[in-house]
Amino acid sequence: MKNLFFTLIFIASAMVSAQTDTRIYDIIEDVSADRIEKDITKLVSFGTRHTLSDTTSQTRGIGAARRWIKEEFENTSSDCKGCLNVFYQKNLVEEGTNSRIVKNVWVVNVVAVQKGSKYPNRYIIMSGDIDSRVSDPNNFTSESPGANDNASGMAGTMEAARVLSKYQFENSIIYVGLSGEEQGLFGGKGLAEHAKENGWEIIGIFNNDMIGNIKGVDGIISNTDFRIFSEPTPPTETEQERRRRRLYGGEVDGISRQLARYVHKNVKTYMPEMNPMLIYRLDRFGRGGHHRPFNDAGFAGIRIMEAHENYTQQHQDLRTENGIEYGDVLKHVNFDYAAKLTAVNAINLASIAWAPPAPIKVAVGGIVEASAKLKWDKVPGAKGYKIYWRDTTSPTWNHSRYVGDVSEFTLEGVVIDNFFFGVAAVGENGHESVVVFPNDIIRD
Repeated sequence: MKNLFFTLIFIASAMVSAQTDTRIYDIIEDVSADRIEKDITKLVSFGTRHTLSDTTSQTRGIGAARRWIKEEFENTSSDCKGCLNVFYQKNLVEEGTNSRIVKNVWVVNVVAVQKGSKYPNRYIIMSGDIDSRVSDPNNFTSESPGANDNASGMAGTMEAARVLSKYQFENSIIYVGLSGEEQGLFGGKGLAEHAKENGWEIIGIFNNDMIGNIKGVDGIISNTDFRIFSEPTPPTETEQERRRRRLYGGEVDGISRQLARYVHKNVKTYMPEMNPMLIYRLDRFGRGGHHRPFNDAGFAGIRIMEAHENYTQQHQDLRTENGIEYGDVLKHVNFDYAAKLTAVNAINLASIAWAPPAPIKVAVGGIVEASAKLKWDKVPGAKGYKIYWRDTTSPTWNHSRYVGDVSEFTLEGVVIDNFFFGVAAVGENGHESVVVFPNDIIRD
């Protein structure tokens, strides 16, 4: 009887693991490179989108750019019969806050919220940056097209909103254009603070910063490689959490790292032609992005971006030197590639928005036993739960077992010392929450 039970569990696990949602393939097909090209071209046409640039002109500067972005979000909302709540979220940053703020400036984000039907206060976010810059970060008048950095990420966010607004989700999705990135990550900081003040439950943020270049400065060309940056553990970790982590591991299993693994797994399932590269680092060496302020506030956040950067096309005055054309202009953007990375975002936004909440408390045990035990608190909306485990040196979850609608399970013959474990909630539609690494120990 025991063998029959485990056989049935294995079959159920295989069925759930193999299950895919055909709507995800429809989302991939619906992402348009032509629309993304049109949006990037429009953003470039504003001349400069520097945070400190003109805000009154109808055709030039960041003011005109953000008004156009808001109008586009509103058009998308009109097409879905008002499914998006579109608004500005802003903060005043005063002169002298840092060396790049040379005058008082309102840092204005453009936010579009698609409310979930079941968990309206739980949000998964996709962001792009509105602003651009040239070599001198304080030069807010020169031509600064910012075609790839970061009209590509902004256009991708707008396109994801167009595609996903055709669907209804249980959790809420936020599409946002963040400002002030080049001057000190002020837009992300302002929105993260807004989320805290309003009690939003942030599942995580996908920060898209440069998703349109396929030819690296090192000569490598690839339209399938992309990077997912994530920090190992939250900076808000308490001393008690640090001590507990030291006892049973988890140095590379923080909430942002789990979000990165979720994206990696989903892409491998639905877009196997793509090569997601997990980068075990908050961001590129010595550099920063708009997911960081969310990490600083205790939220999960990752950066999704091209794998092969060309530094001659970033933060550069438009010029030609020694036969090299410097500047972030349209001709260097691969719109088909930008569409692929937009689809990467869209399918993960949808999968998380269709999934039940993740378990809050997960406990693990099995000291000096030939088995691993897990217990967790059930969550509303879950049909069942899936246990994941992997070698301690593996970057991704290698093994999984669907265990049904239970709150504890023992993995017979799996020695706890040799693996790391986690638990995800599974919904009626087969979509899973982000995996939760154990945050407690079973004490029998």
